[in-house]
Amino acid sequence: MKRNTIYIVILMFPFLIMILINEIVRAKIIEKPYVYQGITSINSSAKNSDRCTWICHNNTTFCKVKHVKYLKPYYRHTDVMYFGVINALKGTGSYQLANIIFLIILLPGFIWLFLIKAINIQSIINKSK
Repeated sequence: MKRNTIYIVILMFPFLIMILINEIVRAKIIEKPYVYQGITSINSSAKNSDRCTWICHNNTTFCKVKHVKYLKPYYRHTDVMYFGVINALKGTGSYQLANIIFLIILLPGFIWLFLIKAINIQSIINKSK
């Protein structure tokens, strides 16, 4: 039972931290929030040179010019992966749903499973010593 509780905590911890950070930041945002298809987000879509907003999602070039500092020498590598993932998600026919399924459910789920497997293997190694 103790082990299952640890696994659940490991699974939930990143999500709880993300929610906590979002809610702390929400109180500090004074701009008009971005609305897309009737859904209101926390951040605005204003062009802001100091921080990323939804304009960075909608206009990657603006973000790369204004916000990216250390990645510039590696664009030829990162752009292939970044735009490849975006195009693959768009290729499904439902970008938003594919984004949720693959990047919010499946990818973290596999990371969690591999982490649990690593913990179990380490436990077996420790017991055999």
